Amino acid sequence: MSNAEILTVSAEGEAGSPVTSQLRRVVICAGTGCMANGSMKVYEQFKSEMAKSGLDVILELRAEAEDDEVRLSKSGCQGFCQMGPLVSVEPDGILYNKVREEDVAEIVQQTLMGKQVVERLLYKDPTTRKSCRGFKDNPFYARQDRLVLRECGFLDPEDIKEYMLHGGYKAAKMAYVEMTPEEICKVITESGLRGRGGGGFPTGRKWEAARVQQSSKKYVICNGDEGDPGAFMNRSVMEGNPHSVIEGIMIAARAIGANEGLVYVRAEYPLAVERMRRAVADAEHEGILGKDVFGTGFSMKCDVMEGAGAFVCGEETAMIASIEGQRGMPRPKPPFPAQSGLWGKPTIINNVETLAHVSRILNIGPEVFRSIGTKESPGTKTFALTGHVANTGLVEVPFGTTLREIVYNIGGGVTDDAGKIWKNGFKAVQIGGPSGGCLTEEHLDLPLAYESLRAVGAMVGSGGLVAMNQNTCMVGIARFFMQFTQRESCGKCLLCREGTRQLLALLDDVIEGRADANTLVLLEQLGHAVQVGSLCGLGKTAPNPVLSTLRYFRKEYEEHVFEKRCRTGRCKALLRPEINQTKCKGCGLCFTACPVGAISGEKKKPYHIDPELCIKCGACATACKLHAVEGI
Repeated sequence: MSNAEILTVSAEGEAGSPVTSQLRRVVICAGTGCMANGSMKVYEQFKSEMAKSGLDVILELRAEAEDDEVRLSKSGCQGFCQMGPLVSVEPDGILYNKVREEDVAEIVQQTLMGKQVVERLLYKDPTTRKSCRGFKDNPFYARQDRLVLRECGFLDPEDIKEYMLHGGYKAAKMAYVEMTPEEICKVITESGLRGRGGGGFPTGRKWEAARVQQSSKKYVICNGDEGDPGAFMNRSVMEGNPHSVIEGIMIAARAIGANEGLVYVRAEYPLAVERMRRAVADAEHEGILGKDVFGTGFSMKCDVMEGAGAFVCGEETAMIASIEGQRGMPRPKPPFPAQSGLWGKPTIINNVETLAHVSRILNIGPEVFRSIGTKESPGTKTFALTGHVANTGLVEVPFGTTLREIVYNIGGGVTDDAGKIWKNGFKAVQIGGPSGGCLTEEHLDLPLAYESLRAVGAMVGSGGLVAMNQNTCMVGIARFFMQFTQRESCGKCLLCREGTRQLLALLDDVIEGRADANTLVLLEQLGHAVQVGSLCGLGKTAPNPVLSTLRYFRKEYEEHVFEKRCRTGRCKALLRPEINQTKCKGCGLCFTACPVGAISGEKKKPYHIDPELCIKCGACATACKLHAVEGI
């Protein structure tokens, strides 16, 4: 297939999944999560069982197929990560979850041969306990609006021909053959697309700023250095639909007059690196990348580079320094990268999700894209939904969707520590990763968008969304994120380098019982100083978890400081040592083991611990065979 043969298939499958024909197809999720749970063993077992059953199996896409053939293929992340390995059967509209090798023979016999559903492998809604046959009746999928993730769970990410048969590179061809750079920038500006990496800067304005620069050399960089704890949105797009990222880079390059692109991927994403490199090689082989793009005479080169795992390199000037072989540290702006970026040349940097939107905007038009989401925040946003929810995974919803919709309807509700639904268990959501802030019960009906979140002291960020139940210590959560940002600070700014260290030390004082009233004052003052005085986004947003938890959960901080008590029992230093009077049988082993005489009592009656004398050495807890000693 040459670069001139960009084909489009108009048929639509269930839940928006594109299909090439009525050819039956078994799709095995081959995202990182499912692969870690053994999905490739399931894939191999399907090959074996289907061959044994006499099915005519095809492993590569064909433009035409016989009615009795069955396509077996892999896909990228299908999103429902905790239910993996996932296996879907099309066009039957069946989605099986937690499939093991031993389940494959039953699926082949009952579903592929007998056209019956294996009920025990269907997802059951945790609230209604109703079995969900496929994507359409599964609330996790049915309530989403999957644009960027639409093909990730269906297309084979390692097959460029399949991407092209579903309209892939059609928008890139339009951009190079039919449109001028000015027209491309105008379309993206009219769409209202904003950067999905956290800042939310209008993409069209950034491109236009680079387009008007007079330079013989310009660059496009794709930011795949996703460093937030628990975030995996960009990874899943690169693993599941790498060609959509390359197509976005090509369109961006045409818009600003660049002929070279680079994908900067964190080294901890080996599968994403592998698939991006294969996608580049396949695009070069098909003549899509190279010296004569679509016969226009323009050249386009694309490379993939592994990052060194530094969180600060997600900041664009630090990333440029890293690519140039320098230590990843941010520099003051202006000049902005659009004016002087990589090697001093005009450069635009967009993250994976932003670039994956671009080809769709050109295909559907800016008006259609703008009709999704809110006026100030058009389109959709992917979120990595984790924590205390029934359905964790990758979610894509229009901007303006409420937190309640995501947590309760898509996420299935809040769970307790054992994973069971907790009706009134919601406490907070940390949004935007370590640079974000907390949203509370009062924010459940807040539309999630750039403008609304900024008004309550939070931010969209790259899309991390961690749900927390009532057993979560909010001081401990603030400390967890502060520990991360302090460790990831590049050290260039005094306020970021030393300020985050001191914020962490103050949080340690609160958690370990050394804090006083002045500690809370210092936390707020220092947090605001770090925000104002830091150079890059890491330092400016590092205090957000501390300041937002102080704002919405001040009572918990005050309990830690003034009552020396953690209501959740998570802060071990604040636990009061005691002997459970019901469990204790008066054996005296704890009394004998205590080195400081903190335990008193008499044989065959429950013993007691004097918390003032106890040094929490744990000797009594070790000696007690009935586990009656608590709080140590």
